[in-house]
Amino acid sequence: MQSTNQTRLVIIGATGMVGGYALRYALGNPAITSVAAIGRRKLGFSHPKLKEVTHQDFADCSALADALSDQDAAAFCLGTYTGAVPDAELRKVTVDYTIAFAQTLRAASPAAAFSFLSGSGADPTGRSRLAFARYKGEAESALLAAGFSHLHIFRPAYIYPVEPRKEPNFGYRLLRAIYPAFRLVFPNQVIRADELGRAMVDVVLRRTGEPGARILENRDIRTLVPYSTS
Repeated sequence: MQSTNQTRLVIIGATGMVGGYALRYALGNPAITSVAAIGRRKLGFSHPKLKEVTHQDFADCSALADALSDQDAAAFCLGTYTGAVPDAELRKVTVDYTIAFAQTLRAASPAAAFSFLSGSGADPTGRSRLAFARYKGEAESALLAAGFSHLHIFRPAYIYPVEPRKEPNFGYRLLRAIYPAFRLVFPNQVIRADELGRAMVDVVLRRTGEPGARILENRDIRTLVPYSTS
């Protein structure tokens, strides 16, 4: 893998499932010299590379300008599940938080590469009947217009949690129960959470190819992870 030297990375949502794996991978990656983990909750551990920044209101990220200054890359893994919060809160977390962070990052580190955790079915046209799809599409459109030199939009399908957890709803409990059979029949509709987190970090380290934006569907994400076990 070709990586830039002395890479400084920001991870948003490191206390979440995918963000947690991204953080662990980044801390162990010799190509990364520092990791700024920004979130509303404490991580509960320390590391020589880690700078932890607590921030409560992601609708206003202006206070993060110093923490985001002179960064090389960012992985945005913040999000919530449909049904876990009211619709207005879902849109706020999915759209408003993304836009506020992206604007502050672009102003503080104009050359930073950006990877964004979207979702399968994201609809930038706004015509989808699913609120999650419309809101993720709206966030994607805002990021595409923001002018990042290297933007990677990840659209995973079912994210397998790997480690046991309390599933957010019945659908996720069912998918976890049938996962071994589901991945055999539909291999391009699943991705492990640890592999997804690793891929989101790797793409902003490589910075290969022409500058611009790339949308990665689940099938594409799997190709980024050597020897995927999904």
